[in-house]
Amino acid sequence: MSAHHDLLIVGGGPAGLATALHAARAGLDTVIAEPRPAPVDKACGEGLMPGAVRSLAALGLEVPGLPIAGIRYVQGARQVEAAFRHGPGVGARRTDLHGVLHRAVLAAGVPVLPLRVADVRQDGTGVTVPGTGLRARWLVAADGLHSRVRRSLGLEGKPRGVPRYGLRRHYAVAPWSPYVEVHWGAHTEAYVTPLGPRLVGIAMLTSRRAPFAAQLERFPELADRLPPQAAVTSVRGAGPLRQTARTRAHGRVLLVGDAAGYIDALTGEGIALALAGAEVLVTNLRRGTPSRYETDWRDATRRHRLLTELLVRARLQPALAPRIMPTAARLPRLFAAAVNALA
Repeated sequence: MSAHHDLLIVGGGPAGLATALHAARAGLDTVIAEPRPAPVDKACGEGLMPGAVRSLAALGLEVPGLPIAGIRYVQGARQVEAAFRHGPGVGARRTDLHGVLHRAVLAAGVPVLPLRVADVRQDGTGVTVPGTGLRARWLVAADGLHSRVRRSLGLEGKPRGVPRYGLRRHYAVAPWSPYVEVHWGAHTEAYVTPLGPRLVGIAMLTSRRAPFAAQLERFPELADRLPPQAAVTSVRGAGPLRQTARTRAHGRVLLVGDAAGYIDALTGEGIALALAGAEVLVTNLRRGTPSRYETDWRDATRRHRLLTELLVRARLQPALAPRIMPTAARLPRLFAAAVNALA
């Protein structure tokens, strides 16, 4: 097999698929390498924040799901909520999101090749995938949290702090709120996302590794609403969540999505960041300014990175963690401003 393209995208998740859609619109000859059949599932909170909904709409895409009105923090009898000011989010199954993006990519004429890429070779004019004959002027690493391309190029950073992990399961119960609820425990948050008339997603983020059932027992008010017989999917896990990259641009290889670095899922902005990063990347290729991608990526993600870093650091400090929820309840305007700063 021998093929030469403008752009080779390694990874067919939301970041890679969105990059392909922007590239196709820019007239770039693009191909995706993704060994997993569509749709691809993943452990995630499945709440699309308003920014992600707007980015999808700009691509002409709409993902089926339930509207999300805002974010609600819950700790025992205490709670505080903030409505989104710039339109609703959407609670959508990850498989539905992936299916919408995948079909759009195929409709745009972008091939998705069932190839696993772990090693690349680059020179002054392009990038080659050994053993495949594939060559492109540019390669985009969109291969996720534990990116093989990032690792093969020696771009792995050294994550700091206590590692955190994610778990997710679905329950066939009616959503009791149009908000994404974040239930705060001693070392774990439980995220409740409305996904359908009789479906909610429960995602756990924690620094204490334990089975999903044991994590749920730490939230008795949730466990009462979620009997074991109502579970309709198996548990999926992810982590460690914090991953770093020394740079987003390395010669003719550009990193996007989780492969470009990831702090934590605490603010629920992963998809929005992936979509924004895809647009910034292709804009710089189209303009002939790939050297600006690193700077533009940092500008596009700065607010999210600062707020998420601040929250995660507070969450992992024994003296500060118990104060997060009481502070949000005591200062609802500040909480609303923080929620909408990223929405």
